[in-house]
Amino acid sequence: MPSEQPVITVVGAGLAGTEAAWQIASAGLPVRLVEMRPLRHSPAHHSAEFAELVCSNSFGALSSDRAAGLLQEELRQLGSLVIAMADRHAVPAGGALAVDRGRYSAALTATLEQHPLVSVERREQTDLPGADAIAVLATGPLTSEPLADDLRRFTGRDDCHFFDAASPIVAGESINLEVAFRASRYDKGDADYINCPMDRQQFLAFREALLSAEQAELKDFEQQSATFFEGCLPIEELARRGEDTMRYGPLKPIGLWDPRWGDLYDRDVRRAKRAYAVVQLRQEDKDGRLWNLVGFQTNLKWGEQKRVLRLIPGLEQAEFVRFGVMHRNTFLEAPQLLDATLQFRRRPNLLAAGQITGTEGYAAAVAGGWLAGSNAVRLARGQQPLSLPPTTMIGALTHFIAEAPSGRFQPMPPNFGLLPELPERIRDKRRRYGAYRDRALEALKPFVQRELAGLAAC
Repeated sequence: MPSEQPVITVVGAGLAGTEAAWQIASAGLPVRLVEMRPLRHSPAHHSAEFAELVCSNSFGALSSDRAAGLLQEELRQLGSLVIAMADRHAVPAGGALAVDRGRYSAALTATLEQHPLVSVERREQTDLPGADAIAVLATGPLTSEPLADDLRRFTGRDDCHFFDAASPIVAGESINLEVAFRASRYDKGDADYINCPMDRQQFLAFREALLSAEQAELKDFEQQSATFFEGCLPIEELARRGEDTMRYGPLKPIGLWDPRWGDLYDRDVRRAKRAYAVVQLRQEDKDGRLWNLVGFQTNLKWGEQKRVLRLIPGLEQAEFVRFGVMHRNTFLEAPQLLDATLQFRRRPNLLAAGQITGTEGYAAAVAGGWLAGSNAVRLARGQQPLSLPPTTMIGALTHFIAEAPSGRFQPMPPNFGLLPELPERIRDKRRRYGAYRDRALEALKPFVQRELAGLAAC
């Protein structure tokens, strides 16, 4: 490896850091990947593998006429390793891209550890890399406190954090399929979800148990300023917001039907038999041994989780493989600090990627890793950093976090509301989203061609 090539540092081997390191190494530049696990674990991580998925195992909708699916497709076309590996380790999940998280993370870890240009350092990074170094900060929403303190000193801001929560996982063999049933909403795709139906009395008893259950105690520093990200509320918080809030959220019964109830198309039968609420479980692994309670992020004590969640019909004897957890997340006040290239304005050779930038969701983290890694390469070669057009989902996200209005900045998931309006109004939602997709992928073509040309030159 030529000595004149600068070594680029990537701090954090989550989704964003893994993607950034791969893009740098694939461009023929050496990369130092710093990861503190297993020497030190975050409150949510359980393994030392790269790109560990600590909440759901789903990347969101797979179809490219959905916001998350479009983001995935853009990343596929740009040569994302993390998305390619997700495709390779996908498990059945209806219309979503979900993975066997254990095999997925192990495969990504092995790929990077075996790359000749990737040097993995298992240690905690307690301060920002030196001012002269080209570096990518991809420490995620669970940045360790010493590094977070140094980041606060560097940015001069101390007001960026929120709370997130992970859902419990149960053993598939402990689910009572005489009560629960397999189906996807509106019979779309295969019957990939296990559904636990509730009548009104069961639902009200369950809600009351949630409201009275004991929560895990927050640490002192968390109690001072606890706020929830609206897109990932704990189930007990949803219960507090009203009797019907859960029924219009994760327990929505619409479109879910058990053939044992009778003919789906018989209106009288449907009216008599339809569930009042339905809890869905999504497959976690290829063999269907592990199932995640969809939308059941929670901060209840573990004993309380077992007691309350076993009130769900079909989960009376549920064996919990993992209980829900809650933790503080760190993110930057990106509109004050970052450009759409993901460079810090005060230090252009320092880039940020992933959820620490204020994007939300797995695919968004990967997108940040792709862009930050690509721009680190361009900086090392003396080239102009790039930002993608705001008509693409990646570009829309990065432009949003760089240009969002002043005020209370909150994490943003991919959504079509971020994209510029179409030249002509399309009333049909499906056609409108398809038009957004077509425009985005067309705008991406020059960058895909540039990416392929760059790989050919390496």
